[in-house]
Amino acid sequence: MSAGDDQTDVERVLAGDLSAFEGIVRRWQGPLINLAYRFCHDRGRAEEMAQEAFLRTYRGLAQWRKDAVFSTWLFALATNLYRSELRRIPARSVSLDDVAEPHDARPSDGGLEDHDRDMAVRRAVGALPAKYREALILFYFHDMDVTTAARSLSLPEGTVKARLFRGREILRSKLPQRLAAPRLKEA
Repeated sequence: MSAGDDQTDVERVLAGDLSAFEGIVRRWQGPLINLAYRFCHDRGRAEEMAQEAFLRTYRGLAQWRKDAVFSTWLFALATNLYRSELRRIPARSVSLDDVAEPHDARPSDGGLEDHDRDMAVRRAVGALPAKYREALILFYFHDMDVTTAARSLSLPEGTVKARLFRGREILRSKLPQRLAAPRLKEA
């Protein structure tokens, strides 16, 4: 995905070539649906939320000031929309205490397969309070750096760092050390 392609398509749309928006949708549809899914854990709702994000993106293209790459602006818009949507109609959530520890059926080595461990961590992250969950999702699952995550969440970098730290601490206290410690990079 090229920042130049995004800028070219935005300029074409603003100049009246509405078909250029299709390139933006093609490039960013998967990432926006994945981001929405991590917020709501419902594929159908995630697709609807991403569609609304694209509609708002289209309507607000002239507001992109180009002081950040297009994808940062797009993800900030989508993240804010998803957060608002989940405040309006909350996703069904479970307590961290109710997240079952994955069971490893292998008799001798006692370790979990990567997929099982990843799924347990993702479920635990999904059960965190929203302010910690949002920061962790952007930082770990969407590989945003602290600066980009802070822009997407409209928060100071220090607040994002604090939320990442606190979120990791909650996960470490709720998940067995063998799950949490090796998988969480420091901000």
